[in-house]
Amino acid sequence: MENSAIPLKKKTAALKGSEPSVRQIMDVVETSLDDDKAIDVVVIELSGKTEIADYMVIATGTSQRMISTMAQHLQENLKAIGVTGMAVEGKTNADWVLLDAHDVIVHLFRSEVREFYDLEKIWGDDVPRPQSTGDMLDVAEVTEPA
Repeated sequence: MENSAIPLKKKTAALKGSEPSVRQIMDVVETSLDDDKAIDVVVIELSGKTEIADYMVIATGTSQRMISTMAQHLQENLKAIGVTGMAVEGKTNADWVLLDAHDVIVHLFRSEVREFYDLEKIWGDDVPRPQSTGDMLDVAEVTEPA
């Protein structure tokens, strides 16, 4: 992620009072994670894969304390731009924290947990797009081995 020219506090002040766009949410998420020194930040576009969100952001922290702090800062920064009703899971244990900011879902992991679940592989570019029913294999066409 590149450093933003406008500091986060100035960005959030400029956005207050209006419903934030997905791009504004992404800008705040990327800036907040960069400020907190998140490791290996990956942004996955979910368009065409699912309707649960537009983007998934995956990042690693070096400790449970770091992950918990990153989650707290994300909540505060997103709230400052007007994101309401965020859901946060896993903050107590802080091995894997999920923050649902509506059209942007953020996963914060310890490295071992991230490697185990490998969300990049599940949701990455290699994920096949849903097929139309016309492309599905007809069961009558399948023959059993002799």
